[in-house]
Amino acid sequence: MIHFNKPPLTGNEERYVLEAMKSSKISGDGAFTKRCHKWFEERLGCKKALLTTSCTHALEMAALLLDIKEGDEVIMPSYTFVSTANAFVLRGATIVFVDIRPDTLNIDETKIENAITAKTKVIVPVHYAGVACEMDTIMEIASRHNLFVVEDAAQGMMSSYKGKALGTIGHFGAFSFHETKNYTSAGEGGLLIINDEKFVQRAEIIREKGTNRSLFFRGMVDKYSWVDVGSSYLPNDISAAYLWGGLEKADAINENRLNSWKSYYEKLSFLQNEGFIELPIVPDSCIQNAHMFYFKVKDLEERTALLDAFKKEDIGAVFHYVPLHSAPAGVKYGRFNGVDEFTTKESERLVRLPMYFGLSSDERDAVCSVIKSFYGK
Repeated sequence: MIHFNKPPLTGNEERYVLEAMKSSKISGDGAFTKRCHKWFEERLGCKKALLTTSCTHALEMAALLLDIKEGDEVIMPSYTFVSTANAFVLRGATIVFVDIRPDTLNIDETKIENAITAKTKVIVPVHYAGVACEMDTIMEIASRHNLFVVEDAAQGMMSSYKGKALGTIGHFGAFSFHETKNYTSAGEGGLLIINDEKFVQRAEIIREKGTNRSLFFRGMVDKYSWVDVGSSYLPNDISAAYLWGGLEKADAINENRLNSWKSYYEKLSFLQNEGFIELPIVPDSCIQNAHMFYFKVKDLEERTALLDAFKKEDIGAVFHYVPLHSAPAGVKYGRFNGVDEFTTKESERLVRLPMYFGLSSDERDAVCSVIKSFYGK
């Protein structure tokens, strides 16, 4: 059996988790949370980093911070996870989906401006597979129309665009530490990056159930009280302890995954040259993190047959998102602006291969062997 994913385990996680359990601060914002925050703020170069219980909750915090309300419109790609939309739908917004680019499967920046109306408040670019959207263009459009940008960088830790870490370019960035991601906080977790200083204090309040508790612990107020809307978005320190084990080895994890990604690419290049498949494209302006390795086949029928071939060999290859605009909730809470030229077509062609820290050469060979046999090679 070759699994699709295995959470990274670098060696120190168990020790750190036990240390957190035995500490006097186990609930949230303990010693390991503070270490993680410091690492993110220094490594990414952002104003403020706040661990959350999930990327979903990081996005929900962004929606709260931007005071999204009923009648507002939020532009995003349809080819994304449901959380990207749900975070804003929960505040009453209408989601406006636009088409994706066929090369990176990211939002087509040339289609955004046509989707803007007087009700538009936010653009949410999703950095698919840890490869950056065309952020210069997106930020220019946002500036011209006085819009906010929330980067869904769930898959983008350790990736960059023109030298800038993903998540640090827009007003906010949201990351995931789900067990399928390059770095994980014991199965679930997230991070909100705040790049505009004026939102920092309110973000701390919203994360702490709407109280100014963080200010109290810093000695800035005599007592803390309920001052705003909010929820319990901060994770326990045990989750942060597990995450810290991965962050300590972040470069080693990144290098290992990139080696696997490059190996897949080299082994399958001849199939692209012969016209059987299309391999992923990483623009020159982007440094990616090998979050996933995918390729595209001819059509849905061919993909179904190939995935059946993987299943027979006990190999965990999968497809990915079903476009949100075609889902029942997508129809109810949003609309597709323009023509769906690539979103559905490209989503039906995509195959994801096993990818995780420690994936062996023999395992990669076995995966590629199935693909070669499928195409008679």
